[in-house]
Formats: sequence, C-alpha cells, structure tokens
Amino acid sequence: MSTAVSVESRIDHIEVTDETITAFLVDGRVISVPLAWSWRLSDATPAQRANCRLIGDGHGVHWPDVDEDLSADGMLNGVPARRPGTAKKGSTAPANRALQPPSGAKRKPKSHKSSRATRG
Repeated sequence: MSTAVSVESRIDHIEVTDETITAFLVDGRVISVPLAWSWRLSDATPAQRANCRLIGDGHGVHWPDVDEDLSADGMLNGVPARRPGTAKKGSTAPANRALQPPSGAKRKPKSHKSSRATRG
C-alpha cells in the first residue's frame, strides 16, 4: 500500500535578479528559473521587477508594472513563455493548440447552392 502526499506549492517570497526568478516556498523548497523564461520581466527595469505582490494565497505572483503573472506550479512544471508573434522554427500552427479542433475532425463542406424562396 502506498500513500500519496499532496504538497501545495505556495510562495512565501520571490526574488528577481538579472539572471533568475527565484521563488521561496512556504514549505522550504526553492524554485529557480532563468529570467529569460519571462520576456516581460526580462525587458523590465529592476524597479519594475521589484514591484510585485503575492496572489491567490501565495499560489502566484503578479507584477503590475509589466502585467506579468507567474505561479509556483508554472515554475515547477512550465516552459518558457514565447514572445507574441514568435513561433517555433518551421511551425505555422497557432501557439494555443487547445483552441484548435482535433486533428481527425472534419469540417462540413460549405454548400454553394443559393437559397431561393419556394414557389407555390
């Protein structure tokens, strides 16, 4: 028998340097990701990076000056954010595939018949 332990990832405080974003969690863990993971924070001034507040009871952090939000879970499991308008090399697909129909889905062909009133 195994017992799964659920650990909530809540941030106690955060530090942003010229190189990293480091979240200190309430349970003692420390998460650090490259600053380049957030292009908004990469482009921000040190004063803008320092102006942040915890949101969602510590589940995330918000930087109002640059309109950026990061979550502890996102830092643990996420991937770097791409700048708008940039796609992977060779890719023409939209960035958010969740909004796209499944690849096997077929569209109904459009009818080219014109509608006419029934004559009686």
